[in-house]
Formats: sequence, structure tokens, C-alpha cells
Amino acid sequence: MNKPAMNKPSRSSAKPLRDLVGKIVGDAFARQGFASTELVTRWADIVGGEIAACSEPIKLNWPRRTAGEDDEAATLVLRVEGPAAIEIQHLTELICERVNRFLGWRAVGRLALRQAPLRHRQHPTAARADPAAAARIAEGLSDVKDDELKQALARLGAAIKRG
Repeated sequence: MNKPAMNKPSRSSAKPLRDLVGKIVGDAFARQGFASTELVTRWADIVGGEIAACSEPIKLNWPRRTAGEDDEAATLVLRVEGPAAIEIQHLTELICERVNRFLGWRAVGRLALRQAPLRHRQHPTAARADPAAAARIAEGLSDVKDDELKQALARLGAAIKRG
């Protein structure tokens, strides 16, 4: 008896997620004034890890164009965690310079800060030191007389070795 031939589904190659949602996400970013999603997705690469750790771009506000006037640069609106707002404000010129260098033209002329918790913050998990490793390290710290300091240094050493 011959079995009827089953039609196997043709293998379709998997498509990258960016191709599937690129237009939808692109439209959402365009409504916020971003010509490209890269300013948001590559924020840490553009401004550096320290600045990106306490800020994220919300939108670009472009001024209304009037006839006969030169194009004015946009205002980059950043979400900044409260305590870092002063520092970010002092780094305004540096941030504008790095963003403009990334974009390849003077697109951003100033910053506007909105104090709020970051949405995309990755909370680091606290690394637990291995007690056995800490004990081994503590044995090598015989010169340290303060027992609490010795234990703290041992835990620090074990955490560093682990990380």
C-alpha cells in the first residue's frame, strides 16, 4: 500500500524582527521626531555608558520653519533620573556634540530635561560572593588585624573573582 504523499510545508526562512516591526516602530519614532531609531537604540554607544546610565532620549522637538529663516536645530528631550539632572545639565554641550557627530550634522542645538525614572533601565543584580572563596581569601589576609575589615575585604575579593 502506498501512502498518499503529504504536502510538506515549504521551509520559510525566519525573518528578522526588525523587518517585521520596523515600519511600525519607525512610525512611532517618527512621531516623536526621530528620523532614525538608532538614536534611541544606540544611546549608550552615542553618549557613553555613564551618561546613558542616567538618561534616555524621549523625543526631538523641531522648531517650526518660517520662510526666509535658516533651519534651526532641534531640542533633544531627555528623561533623566532626579539626582543626575544637574550633572546632565552640565554635560549639555558634550551630549549635543556627541549626538550631532553620530548623526553627521548639527541636528541638536539644546537639551530639555524631564525628571522621571528611566523606562529601559537595567537594574544590576547584586553579585553574591562565594563563602568558600571568601574564606580562602581571608586566610591570605593575615596582616589585617581588624576582623570585620578582613571579612569585608575577603567578600570583596571573592565577588571580584566571581565577576
